[in-house]
Amino acid sequence: MGFRGPRVRLWRWRRSPLRRRCDVVEAWAVLGVWLVTVLAGVVAGWTAARSAADGLARQRTAWRPTTALVTQRAPGPPTADPEAVVGQNGQVWAKVRWSAPDGSPHAGRARVRPGSAVGTRVTVWTDDRGRLMTRPATPAEARTRSVVVGVLAGAGAALVPGAAGRLLRARLERRRMDRWDAEWARFGPLWSRKTW
Repeated sequence: MGFRGPRVRLWRWRRSPLRRRCDVVEAWAVLGVWLVTVLAGVVAGWTAARSAADGLARQRTAWRPTTALVTQRAPGPPTADPEAVVGQNGQVWAKVRWSAPDGSPHAGRARVRPGSAVGTRVTVWTDDRGRLMTRPATPAEARTRSVVVGVLAGAGAALVPGAAGRLLRARLERRRMDRWDAEWARFGPLWSRKTW
């Protein structure tokens, strides 16, 4: 490993007799790659986050809670306190039926409290055609999901120009080293001659 002197900022743009054309090309290429990487990441992240937020907002407005009736006794022992089981934890799948907004009957499987008897009312979420859906995300959950989607999409989009820039820089470095080798092969023997 060779000696590295103090780091000088923006050295490729400074006037110097040692500065070569490939140094200037590399400087502009690195600057361009950084700008494209940041721009691609921000635009892709922002677009993906807005798209996810809009989709989740449409779900909140389009999906509605509907009352369904259990048509087959749910497995498991009945719970003494119906309010004790909250959310999906501790719930089991059971057959239910409900009516769509147009009045047509539908049937399917939904999560209910263990041991729910036939005829027990449960709340399910349906779309405008009466198909079963999951509970839509709350505004806080939607914000979190949108941010996560935006960050992942932005990072993924930034990887493409970033990787292309690394390949370009490696190629320029290899080209520079080949030129150094060619110049050294030409001038090295002149310096290594014995003068006595």
